[in-house]
Amino acid sequence: MANPNLNAPTAVYAANTFVALTSTSETQLISNASTSNKVYLVDSVLVSNVDGASAADVTVTVYNAETNTGTGYRLARTVSVPADASLVPILKDVGMSVKEGQSVYVTASAASDLEVVAYWKEYQ
Repeated sequence: MANPNLNAPTAVYAANTFVALTSTSETQLISNASTSNKVYLVDSVLVSNVDGASAADVTVTVYNAETNTGTGYRLARTVSVPADASLVPILKDVGMSVKEGQSVYVTASAASDLEVVAYWKEYQ
């Protein structure tokens, strides 16, 4: 498992993903393969409630595995996102890294109410 030197990377790539939480099951947001030779520096994660009438809760969980196996550690747990509002559980000022073999999953309390956008930089 490599952990690239962030002071002298061989390459830096911008990355993002967009996920609609269509169920109340954990949904993969970010996964860094155990053989990627990369570290991801997450700049932001934004959760938007697209339901105009009801709040929905979001949970953001980090795993020390490529998938949601083993023990999950919550960055946010059942945090309410009001109707037609947004929540930013990860900001660049605080940030987080996702090293090889780690992943981030999100869970909604109500299906099809929340959408999630994540932005990060991949260091190689």
